Amino acid sequence: MTGRHLAAVLAGLLLAGCGQRAPGGQPSPAGGPPGNGTPQLASTDTLGAWLARGGVRIIDIRSDVLTYLKSHLPGAIYLNMETLRASDGGLPTQLLDESAYRALFSRLGIVLDQPVVIYSAGETRNIDATFLAWLLAAFGHPKVYVLDGGYFKWALEGRPLPREYPRTTHAPGWERAVFRPPTASIEDVRRTGVTLVDARPPDQFSGEAGAQIRRGHIPGAISHYWANDLTQQGFGHVWKPLAELRAAYAAEGITPDRDIIAYCNSTAEASHVFFTLKYLLHYPRVRIYVGSWTQWAERTDLPIAVGPGRAVGR
Repeated sequence: MTGRHLAAVLAGLLLAGCGQRAPGGQPSPAGGPPGNGTPQLASTDTLGAWLARGGVRIIDIRSDVLTYLKSHLPGAIYLNMETLRASDGGLPTQLLDESAYRALFSRLGIVLDQPVVIYSAGETRNIDATFLAWLLAAFGHPKVYVLDGGYFKWALEGRPLPREYPRTTHAPGWERAVFRPPTASIEDVRRTGVTLVDARPPDQFSGEAGAQIRRGHIPGAISHYWANDLTQQGFGHVWKPLAELRAAYAAEGITPDRDIIAYCNSTAEASHVFFTLKYLLHYPRVRIYVGSWTQWAERTDLPIAVGPGRAVGR
């Protein structure tokens, strides 16, 4: 079997197993981007239709620029995740100043009233796409989408993957945009009555792994690994149906009536949980502890917990 034949077989299997349904089993929108004011998922079918009509800004946020240089989605602009954060007062991976984001997003040609679709590789580093979506939403951008399945699903379906670099101009209007990210401080985290959700892998939550000064988790936190929100579909990974997501979170005690603060190591993984809870399931009170475990672990005056135990609420 030739390489081309094998690729065609794999693509056919993927399409057979995928269907054309968005999370929750609802059909993907057939028209243009609706722009309901909060980030949403876009299927590969939907993005293909939008590209045919034009007027969509696409951001490639895969971690290695070499993957972008080899091939990318039509019209995609490259952005590295680490451009979006930096040390602040010595604490790594913190948010940039509002003015820095304004300048960057204008430079990328992101127009405030134009749909923007963000993609990463797929399951791998999906957290980078949700982090950028979280930032753009914090500026009030009304038409932000994350490509469900990312580059991997798009490529396996045999869709166009050019190498040309699109030309853009600086987008106006960012000087008037106000940055209001839904964040929580370390003081917020220490208050009673909040539900902490740890989005890191289980071995980091339990203290078996981790690169920070101390290992473990914030006492009382619930472990919900961000990748558990995804499921394999064909040969790629997409978000689980909404009913399945809702049931999984509720079984862990993460329910819409709670004041939820998500954290991880450095905001990115928590943004994936935030995306699911706030934008897909429409939980009313969700924030991200930006300092996350990196800050908490450094503070030796703060308690830590180890082991796989889970507490519901605090």
